[in-house]
Amino acid sequence: MSLAIGNAWQPVGGVAELPGHMGVFELGDSQGGVLYVGFAGGRSRYGLRSAIAEALLSCTDAEQFRFEVNTAYLTRYQELVMVHRAAGRDPAISQTPTTFGKLTPKGA
Repeated sequence: MSLAIGNAWQPVGGVAELPGHMGVFELGDSQGGVLYVGFAGGRSRYGLRSAIAEALLSCTDAEQFRFEVNTAYLTRYQELVMVHRAAGRDPAISQTPTTFGKLTPKGA
């Protein structure tokens, strides 16, 4: 089982078509390198749609995104950040969680 988001990358032009659900997302460059990890929670006005649109304002190098609808978005967000850190990557993050566990995923 992979801990990464399993959905395919989509071009940033498709953000307006996203659902207003809670969840997590990643912004990526043209090669699929993750530049940013974020989440859409209960305070996101239009869910994933607005959270991703807002993140794109600060992450101008992003050319694509992928997302996962998830009501346990904070836990899943922390898990995604830990996966990237365990693999030696350091993408920008939307919010620094107050606590992190130790995660050593295989094949991250």
